[in-house]
Amino acid sequence: MNVKLFGEFFVTLLVIVDPPGMVPVFLALTGSMPPKARHRAGTQAVLLALGVIVGFAVAGQTLLDYLHVQLPALQAAGGLLLVLVALQLLTGKTDEPTDQGGGTSNVALVPIGTPLLAGPGAIVATMLFVQRAESADEYLVIAAGIVAVMATVWLVLRFSGIIVKLLRPAGIEVLTRIAGLLLAAIAVQLIADAIFAFVQSYSRLL
Repeated sequence: MNVKLFGEFFVTLLVIVDPPGMVPVFLALTGSMPPKARHRAGTQAVLLALGVIVGFAVAGQTLLDYLHVQLPALQAAGGLLLVLVALQLLTGKTDEPTDQGGGTSNVALVPIGTPLLAGPGAIVATMLFVQRAESADEYLVIAAGIVAVMATVWLVLRFSGIIVKLLRPAGIEVLTRIAGLLLAAIAVQLIADAIFAFVQSYSRLL
């Protein structure tokens, strides 16, 4: 096993996904759920993110080429989606659907599963490592790295309930607003990076 490649990819993807940074947003979106529902949401989010990242690793470039979509466009779309979620967190409108049956899966899939866990950064990094791979062994190493990162994320989300007990409802309310502000900043940065990438690509053509 190529330990160097595994370590490089694992660290890169882990830093991009940022499990500790995911905790405030995850708690803001699922803090009012019962423990079982919150655990289920975390598992669903991680499984979706795993599927999305693996899917783009296998056929991402082919799919984007077929649709004539550039990576910055994917990045901007993720940023716009996060803007909507950030506004919901800041206005407190996410509190309503969490007790309903469909709320858990909806929150787990969007925005936690994607674009927060399986976002443009994670997708692009994985695609770049796959393009660099030259043998079946290296592909297996990358696959192992993806699974290891997602397992780490699942463990972090699984034990985030301890933080819920410490914060109590008032603390969750404050955390929700802070998470909304942080998400808004991330969304603006994603959109700004996408615009910069578009400007750079078109300036080369001129």
